[in-house]
Amino acid sequence: MKILVTGGLGFIGSHTVVELQREGFDVVIIDNLSNAEEKVLDGIVNITGKKPVFEQFDLRDKSKVENFFSRHTDIEGVIHFAASKAVGESVEKPLLYYENNLGVLTYLLQELSKKGKASLIFSSSCTVYGQADSMPITEDAPIKPAESPYGNTKQVGEEIIRDTCKVTPHLSAIALRYFNPIGAHPSVEIGELPVGVPQNLVPFITQTGIGMREQLSVYGDDYPTEDGTCIRDYIHVVDLAKAHVAALRRLVKDENGENYEVFNLGTGTGSSVLDVIKSFERVSGRKLNYKVVSRREGDVIEAYADTQKANTVLGWKAQSTLDEAMKSAWDWEQKIRN
Repeated sequence: MKILVTGGLGFIGSHTVVELQREGFDVVIIDNLSNAEEKVLDGIVNITGKKPVFEQFDLRDKSKVENFFSRHTDIEGVIHFAASKAVGESVEKPLLYYENNLGVLTYLLQELSKKGKASLIFSSSCTVYGQADSMPITEDAPIKPAESPYGNTKQVGEEIIRDTCKVTPHLSAIALRYFNPIGAHPSVEIGELPVGVPQNLVPFITQTGIGMREQLSVYGDDYPTEDGTCIRDYIHVVDLAKAHVAALRRLVKDENGENYEVFNLGTGTGSSVLDVIKSFERVSGRKLNYKVVSRREGDVIEAYADTQKANTVLGWKAQSTLDEAMKSAWDWEQKIRN
């Protein structure tokens, strides 16, 4: 079975390509390399022994999307990662985010709708919940007004897919709402390659640990949490990748109850910023240079998943501990700096 992975050379995309190939799927990757490097292909080959088909172009070009599907008529499913994802940048450049994150999704759905049967796995986010009313967050938690254009593209993206599935019974889709993916493949062949200053906590920690960054800023220690810092649900990227394969298999085998479903993907455990720093210090044997600064606008106090639905319905469960994920992130950081 041939599966298209958009943004397949990115952080989560590349790990998912590895798991798909290990499970016997034929993979085609589209990536415009705006936030990835072509050498990631080598890492995928080194892990799996198999090179996926790779096409480099920008999915915002509708004619190229149409041309791709006219050449690859045997694509049976799409896992859609290709999207812009920096919250701060989305505030500064909202139209870029709406074009890239919603326009591209529309083009893909138009092509999938033409097929006799097709499956879509959508890369969504726990940002759709905002500051949830209670913890842990279930899939039934209310969708709060988005804090950023990025968050809004995930909410509207889910609505676009749901509305399309309503009138396209031969199309099945699952939206996967990620919590906080971290870590790297245990082979250290692929991992996170942030362009410029990292937007996420863990690569900033590892870059500070190795001396690339002078100091880590901890945004606030006066939140109503045990140690005063924000709490998130950090999930190992390999666990996350395996969840995509489980979701895809559910659609391929027609095991889905409806043709549009939603699942939270996390560990079910909340870890504070200071917990993550301590974990890094444990696995690396290094003290981290960090400083508490004032709160950052838009940060929710805590967010961690109720994973029961994914555990029971998808038959998937996160396996790795926070320390294991941090160790893999640190091993990866040392490899790419050396």
